[in-house]
Formats: sequence, structure tokens, C-alpha cells
Amino acid sequence: VLGSIGVISEVPNAYDRLKREGIEFQTITAGKFKRTVTPTKKITKEDLAKSEQDIGEIFDLFKKFVASQRPMLDIEDVATGDTWFGEDALSKGLCDELATADDVLLDFVDKGYDVYEIAYEPTPEGPASLLAGLPGSSESTNNDGMFGWKSVLRSAVRSVVSEVQREVSSELSSSVREMNSVERRYMAVDDTASRVQVRD
Repeated sequence: VLGSIGVISEVPNAYDRLKREGIEFQTITAGKFKRTVTPTKKITKEDLAKSEQDIGEIFDLFKKFVASQRPMLDIEDVATGDTWFGEDALSKGLCDELATADDVLLDFVDKGYDVYEIAYEPTPEGPASLLAGLPGSSESTNNDGMFGWKSVLRSAVRSVVSEVQREVSSELSSSVREMNSVERRYMAVDDTASRVQVRD
């Protein structure tokens, strides 16, 4: 969906209801137009005229920006707030071609670009959260900005876990290197020779 080149402003107004309830809302401002259309004041014709003027100026800026980015576009034809789908948007000049996200990625690959996928993994909750965060992170500081005992504990546990992981990985790697291809295939070691003795 493309288009929606327009400006909208909506503000609910509770002035009459507040007045019926005996509530008077006082707003102190400096500057003639500091407050025009608000939810709590009685809106005047001057307020509405000023708001319409402001919206018109924003609309002009919006149209100028779109036109500067797409000079071939008939901006007055599309700057109606309307939206268009696919082929209609293409015929209006709002896009250069129609393609899926996969099409775009494959095109980049064909042109020789490296395409990467990035995944966000939020900080775990519960017991696993003990391993998350190190001193200096926003999650490991207290309200005073000082490092709390929780962050120190987190850091210590994380350090121990990392060290154990490195040692286990090293042991597994050396064991696998010592195996022949059959042992590696079945991940088993035949130690029969060392356990069986023959005596006269």
C-alpha cells in the first residue's frame, strides 16, 4: 500500500463536560498561539483557523519532500490522502517496480552483495537471567548508578560458565581428534584390549 500523502490532526474536546461537572481547567501560556486546540479549553474560530493554517504548512512541506524524491511524480494527483495497491501505485509513479522482500534479497545476492540475517535475542527472564548482563550494562546498575551485588554475582557466574564451556569443548575436540573414522562415526571407543587379559 502506497500513498496516504496528507496530514491529519484529531483532538477530543471535553470542555463542555468539564464545565457541567464544575471543573475549570486553567492553562497559563505566553505567546498568542501557544495553545490553540486542546482537550480542555473552549475552542474558538481563531483557534481552528490557526490549526488549519499549521496543518496546511505541514502538508506543503510533505508534498515538497515527496516531489523532491520522486521528480517524475504528479504530486497534486496523488497528494489527496488516498492510498493505492500494487499495480495502481506503480502506474501513479509511487514506486519503480513491484517485488517481494525475497526478490530484493536475491537480486542483491545476484549482484555479488553479502546478505546477512540478524536476529535479536532479548535478555532471558527467570533463572537464566542470572547469566545476562555484565557490570556496566544498563541492566546491572541500580537507581544510584552504582554496580549492585546482583551484577557482580551475574558476572562471576557467567565467567565460571564460560570457563567450563571452554574446557568441555577442548576435551571433546581432543577426544574426537584421537578417534579413527569408524569411532568418530559411532562416537564410541572400543577398549576391550585394555580390559581383557590372557593368562597361562
